[in-house]
Amino acid sequence: MRHLRVELGGVVIAESRRALRVIETSSPPVYYFPPSDVRAEFLRESRHSTFCEWKGFARYWSLRVGERFVEDAAWDYPEPDPDFEVIQAHLAFFSGKMDACYVDEQRVEAQPGAYYGGWVTPELVGPFKGEPGSEGW
Repeated sequence: MRHLRVELGGVVIAESRRALRVIETSSPPVYYFPPSDVRAEFLRESRHSTFCEWKGFARYWSLRVGERFVEDAAWDYPEPDPDFEVIQAHLAFFSGKMDACYVDEQRVEAQPGAYYGGWVTPELVGPFKGEPGSEGW
């Protein structure tokens, strides 16, 4: 398993070797962290939600670290559709909203576009959804 880490405001928010890797068409992977590998004291439930036609309704989480507040920085699926039950209550983070995210010791780049949450590492080759011209994919 790969070693994953999420940092914000000088604090490790999440760290895991047990995160689940989900890949959707034309996207880099999204990593879902088990709840026990996330520091819940920094999470604040958001009012924002979205719907995925495959996974169901997503709930969003904001993060507060000291004076730092990042809105809708993470999401989970409290009641995912049956094909995705394995990710239930696992948290995924928008790497572009964090100070840094790592896969092993490689710093992640955010998937292009404001909507997507994939983690891009050097071994991945695009194009990816979210890049200019990919709106119709």
